[in-house]
Amino acid sequence: MNKVFAFIFAAAVLVVSCTPAQNSLTRAEKADGWELLFDGETLDGWHYYLGSAVDDGAWFVENGELTASGDGSESSGYIVTDKVYENFDLKWEWKISRGGNSGMIYHVQETPAFSVPFITGPEYQIIDDENFTEMNDGYVLEPWQKCAVDYAMYVPDFDTAPYLKPAGEWNSSEIIFDNGHVTYLLNGRVTVEFDAWTEDWFARKASGKWADCPEYGLSRRGSICIQDHGYPAWFRNIKVKKLPNKEVEEELFNGKDLKGWVNYGTELWYVDTDGCLVCESGPDKGYGYFATDKYYNDFDLSLEFMQEADGNSGVFIRSTVEGTTVRGWQVEVAPKGSDTGGIYESYGRGWLVQIPDEKEEILKEGEWNTLRILCQGDRVQTWLNGEPMVDLTDEAIGAGNGRIALQIHDGGGIKVRWRNLHVKTL
Repeated sequence: MNKVFAFIFAAAVLVVSCTPAQNSLTRAEKADGWELLFDGETLDGWHYYLGSAVDDGAWFVENGELTASGDGSESSGYIVTDKVYENFDLKWEWKISRGGNSGMIYHVQETPAFSVPFITGPEYQIIDDENFTEMNDGYVLEPWQKCAVDYAMYVPDFDTAPYLKPAGEWNSSEIIFDNGHVTYLLNGRVTVEFDAWTEDWFARKASGKWADCPEYGLSRRGSICIQDHGYPAWFRNIKVKKLPNKEVEEELFNGKDLKGWVNYGTELWYVDTDGCLVCESGPDKGYGYFATDKYYNDFDLSLEFMQEADGNSGVFIRSTVEGTTVRGWQVEVAPKGSDTGGIYESYGRGWLVQIPDEKEEILKEGEWNTLRILCQGDRVQTWLNGEPMVDLTDEAIGAGNGRIALQIHDGGGIKVRWRNLHVKTL
């Protein structure tokens, strides 16, 4: 009997010793670059979206589980990471209450311009498919609302039900965002796989729930967010590994049409017979912006411009536009004596760097000029016709996020040609 007991005890010890501890990383995971987003004891590293520390009890830690009380709603109850992530592999375990609803959102933009995070970042849907209808007044889920979909965008081509564990049991999920190639997994099986910012992606966005959310899904980086959608939910073993950025080169303007750009305002943007992009003052003589339909964070941009009349224009970086109100930073393009190549903040501080008088002669009026903008983290450098103009390090620019945009100034009488707009993302 003693030998049997000893054998059972030894076996039990072996099982326990081989069972990974919750909310921890193995030595191999640490060496591979994984980091924990939840330590199993505190809410360190998280805060409310557009808010402060999570200390009101709506989210709490119990039994090593990050717990949503179920007091949230569509407009509240979101917690986000203090850090931002660009390319990553994110893994976590979760369970949901009967009929419950939650979600994991990423690339979230935390700015007062967006009242809720889901209009900025894509969402991995977490929901109890089996019991949701019964527990929610007969509401029948659409395919794009079911578990492990890319919410309101991409759905699996098979029924996830056999792979989704019942309410109250633990599921494992994973999101891999690798330079725009996206993979979702549920309990080890791929549910959706797609490429962000393709023609198909933009078509889905424009025809569905996000048609009136122009900034949805555009950001290449942002916070990770967990949703309390009015149902208790539990999370553990939340860990992330950053993936390397890949350098990608692309032409922003194809010389044929305006594909890939969004026009803000009533000023004129068109392609001329020489294959140049032209901005010209319209009858309203107002401000106008012509912005990429994608966001660009770290990049090396080169372009050519020729000022045919007045020439008061500019290139905005990491900027957002609403109507004809722009928030961001402008690399100036203007007549001689007006700081072409300098950097201006469109709100708050105004000029950050103006050009010394002796550099004004670098601009060639009435001829083609080459402008280069190198934007990496907090640092922005500009060159005009191969000559260095600005080398600025600024935390606010480093935290910025948005589009590349060309400007036409108000006042009328302006005409500028652009060509060879080439960008390399870093």
